[in-house]
Amino acid sequence: MADPAELYDAILTGNAKKAEEVTNAALEAKVDPNELVQKHMIPAMDEVGKRFEANEYFVPELLIAARAMKTSLEILTPHLVSAGVESTGRVVIGTVQGDLHDIGKNLVASMLEGGGFQVVDLGVDVPPEKFVEAAQEKDGTIVALSALLTTTMTMMKTVIEALQKAGIRSNTKVLIGGAPITQEFADEIGADGYSDNASAAVAMARKLAE
Repeated sequence: MADPAELYDAILTGNAKKAEEVTNAALEAKVDPNELVQKHMIPAMDEVGKRFEANEYFVPELLIAARAMKTSLEILTPHLVSAGVESTGRVVIGTVQGDLHDIGKNLVASMLEGGGFQVVDLGVDVPPEKFVEAAQEKDGTIVALSALLTTTMTMMKTVIEALQKAGIRSNTKVLIGGAPITQEFADEIGADGYSDNASAAVAMARKLAE
C-alpha cells in the first residue's frame, strides 16, 4: 500500500496522478480522511506557499500543486462530509462586477481549499447583491474580493456598503486583493484584510477566521 506521507510529496511536486493513487490507497487502508488533510495536504500547501514567497516557486508551480491538492480533495470531500468534519472556515470568493479576470482569484480559491477552508467560488463579474446573498447563508463568512482593473477597484467599496446595508457587515470579514490593490486602499474602504499573493491570502484568512 502507498504510504500516506507520500501525499505530501505528491502535492508539493504537483503530481496529481500520484496524489490520486495515494489518496485512494489510504482510504482503502481505512486511514482517517481528516488525518490526510491535516497531516499531509495542508502542510504541503503551506510549504508551497513558503516556497512561493521565497521565490523558489512561481505561479506555474502553485497551479500544479493546487491541481494535485484538488484531485485529492475531491476524493476525500464526501468522506469528510459524512464524518461531519468542520472546515477551517467558509470563504465566498469572486471577481467584482465589471471585471472578468480570474487567474489570481482561482489561485487564491485553490490555496484556500488546500488550507482547509470551505470555498464558495462565485466566478467573475459578480454583482454586490450576489456576495451579500452568499454571505447571508452562514454567519462568520469571509468575503474575498478580487479585482485586476483600477476601474473596478471601487466596486469593492460598493460590496462592503451592500453588506452594511444588509445588516451583516459586523459578522462578515472582507478580504481584498488583486494587482492594483494596496494596504492603503484596503484601509480606505474599510476592508478587514488585504493580501498581495495567494499564500499570504491563506494566512490572512486564517487570522480572520479566528
